[in-house]
Amino acid sequence: MTTTRDEIEAFLVEYQDSLSAFDAERSVAQWGTPGMIINDAFAGTLSSPEEMAAGLKQSYPFYQSLGLASVDHTLLEQADLTARLTRIHVRWHFYDGEGTKLTDGDYEYLLRRDDDGKLKVYVAVAIDEMEKLTALAVEKGIAMPTA
Repeated sequence: MTTTRDEIEAFLVEYQDSLSAFDAERSVAQWGTPGMIINDAFAGTLSSPEEMAAGLKQSYPFYQSLGLASVDHTLLEQADLTARLTRIHVRWHFYDGEGTKLTDGDYEYLLRRDDDGKLKVYVAVAIDEMEKLTALAVEKGIAMPTA
């Protein structure tokens, strides 16, 4: 079974809406466990929805201090790897409360169709998030979180 572009778009719209609402539990519902996040500076696995939600909630004050009010996406690439695994490349667009674009950032995700038929993220690779968020924070005079 392949994953359709419509399924991926519906998945991403739900994810962006949960991120825009700063709703950690709703965001975490898009993830399977264990979930892995990796970038040039960090590699870690989160083993429970509670752990994932706590991590997201810790990041919210920083994103809010940057003025983040909404998130949108562009699906750049999709590749079905197996009947249940799909890799996607997504560009997230971050906007302030007036709809002005703050920045964007690319991610690669490995999605798996679980036994219940739902798509879940199991691996997220942050490609350029740190450098773009750092540049935005410097522009706004906001200190980057240390942990």
